[in-house]
Amino acid sequence: MSRQDSSVADAGLRDADMAQIVEGRHGDPFAVLGPHAVPGGVEVRTFQPGAESVAAIDKTGAVIAPLARIHPGGLFAARLKGKAMPPYRLRIVWPGGAVQETMDPYACPSLLGPLDLHLLGEGTHLGFSDVLGAHVMDCGGTQGVRFTVWAPNAARVSVVGDFNGWDGRRHPMRCHAGIGVWELFIPGLAVGARYKYEIRAADGRLLPQKADPVARATEMPPATASRVPDPAPFAWTDDAWMAERADRQSADAPLSIYEVHAPSWRRMADGRAPNWDELADRLIPYATDMGFTHVELLPITEHPFGGSWGYQPLGLFAPTARHGAPADFARFVDRCHAAGLGVILDWVPAHFPGDAHGLAQFDGTALYEHADPREGFHQDWNTLIYNLGRTEVSAFLIASALDWVRRFHVDGLRVDAVASMLYRDYSRKSGEWVPNVHGGRENLEAVAFLKRLNETLAREAPGAVTIAEESTAWPGVTAPVSEGGLGFSYKWNMGWMHDTLRYIGKDPVHRRHHHDDLTFGLVYAFSEHYVLPLSHDEVVHGKGSLLARMPGDRWQALANLRAYLGFMYGHPGKKLLFMGAELAQPGEWNHDSELPWGLLDDPAHAGVRALVRDLNTLYRATPALHALDSAPEGFRWIIGDDAGNSVFAFLRLGAGPPVLAVCNMTPVPRHDYRIGLPQGGLWEEALNTDAHTYGGSGMGNGGQVRAQAEPSHGMEHSARLTLPPLSTLFLRPGAAS
Repeated sequence: MSRQDSSVADAGLRDADMAQIVEGRHGDPFAVLGPHAVPGGVEVRTFQPGAESVAAIDKTGAVIAPLARIHPGGLFAARLKGKAMPPYRLRIVWPGGAVQETMDPYACPSLLGPLDLHLLGEGTHLGFSDVLGAHVMDCGGTQGVRFTVWAPNAARVSVVGDFNGWDGRRHPMRCHAGIGVWELFIPGLAVGARYKYEIRAADGRLLPQKADPVARATEMPPATASRVPDPAPFAWTDDAWMAERADRQSADAPLSIYEVHAPSWRRMADGRAPNWDELADRLIPYATDMGFTHVELLPITEHPFGGSWGYQPLGLFAPTARHGAPADFARFVDRCHAAGLGVILDWVPAHFPGDAHGLAQFDGTALYEHADPREGFHQDWNTLIYNLGRTEVSAFLIASALDWVRRFHVDGLRVDAVASMLYRDYSRKSGEWVPNVHGGRENLEAVAFLKRLNETLAREAPGAVTIAEESTAWPGVTAPVSEGGLGFSYKWNMGWMHDTLRYIGKDPVHRRHHHDDLTFGLVYAFSEHYVLPLSHDEVVHGKGSLLARMPGDRWQALANLRAYLGFMYGHPGKKLLFMGAELAQPGEWNHDSELPWGLLDDPAHAGVRALVRDLNTLYRATPALHALDSAPEGFRWIIGDDAGNSVFAFLRLGAGPPVLAVCNMTPVPRHDYRIGLPQGGLWEEALNTDAHTYGGSGMGNGGQVRAQAEPSHGMEHSARLTLPPLSTLFLRPGAAS
């Protein structure tokens, strides 16, 4: 039986409040909508524009009270006697007779606890992405989705989606004053529902609808909506891998990384990019057969423009929908681990694009970015720079990193564009940048962020690694934070890459004048924990492929490439090859198509791939080639000064027998070339890049040489070697030595 008081004329609502609700301008909708105590009873109010009638009903469907229309725009209310509103639902009748029964979102109390709010305000919430974003949960026995977003300078924030006709007036959110977090529970929404936030700025402007910055799922680009994620936890099967991960990725372990752009590695028969399962079916057996220890994926965080290769992301918590659902990506990682293959992701905390649906001017102000373009605009990339001095922004990025390594079991993050973060004058002329508080060029806020990032990951995800793309001489990139360093696990050795590619691109007749390009890297090789990168950046934008950089005719170009790869695998530092290098791809990488797999029908190109496979096998099986990568005790020059012959010889030392690497960087064979050795007896050719099987001439030493007790190069023993043209040899003591 209805307990309604027939009078709602004295509802106590100001005309201004009603108008602001109807117009979508009210900043505190919970002060108007839902149940409210009024003189003599309680009043329930709801805004249902376009509805024919609304009633409050109990759980049996019986009418508690019909609601009267108190504003022509669709505001309904009913006053009941008593001190409290009994549990109720809304029955809404729409034109045409459609009936909807739903819980009243404005009867749901806040689902954020005081500790959550406190930690969010501090910027220290390690469950940041479990609090912000869209999460399926229960309110008063009704299942729905709680939406939470940070927009401290907004006048009003609403959730919009297919469920409300993308009408920002229908689901305005409550604001938690002081921290600028907006929240609303919407009942009845299903996993996969599309949504965005509609935000009205403090000056009254209605901003373009925004995707959720903390969305864990998105719709397929070029569409830009966020999706309600599936809350079901993934059933991981990689306990053994996770227990061994720290040892597999330590400084004394072999790391050989295959860098992959998932959409263009291999296309499907119909020309489309593979989904995660299809990629796993093909990439995992290929990478493991090739002997790589890890795959590194160019950024898979959601990004609007595929031509950015993922380096202009806006969805830092969601795997791109281009390859499937988040659970599909988790399964990809799980399958990699089952095959003994680690997964590293490129991750971009330096900048973001200015797309209207993204982070730019998110609440009508420069919230995620700096307001001053001298600090907040990347001139090189036409992107915006995160304001890392803002606690909430720093927390947002660290939460993203944690999500990938904890929720998706990713084994490492390669942090993009670190150099651009460390220097305020990066790629800027005088007058185009703002000095730090001490008048210097160092970005102190970015330094603090990177240290906090690495400390947090080391504590919360032990065994995961971080790898800095850092191209300057900033000291201590891989030194512990406790010792004043940035705390990265590894750093890309960009200097080695530039110097050695410059050298190998010279005609061999001129290399004697550039000898130091190949030796200089050993001056600083042990100052950091390095990765030697031959990455995607070296095969685009007119640089040509690795093979195209090599001088000489086709045979010499291929031999140069093989010798160079051999030098790389002998040199201290972990290894990284971008896909296609192993095929000796003649042209630049094209992200709109797949690799030219047909090259493997040519024995010369198949030979280069066989060489990469054998280099990986030798590298992984030989402790001397990796165990002391970061220690000077692991390396010794035997011949570093023979510029006239362009010959280099060095020892790699560590656990187990030593390995001698000898490089002849001219097309002239060297016969009876004496090289000092640390011990006598037989030395076997473990690998010769000039072998017939790799497409070479087959010149060498018959598989072994015998070291004589004849001092040379400061050693008690030596051997006379034949050095094939444009080659690298690896020798190690034979079993009978």
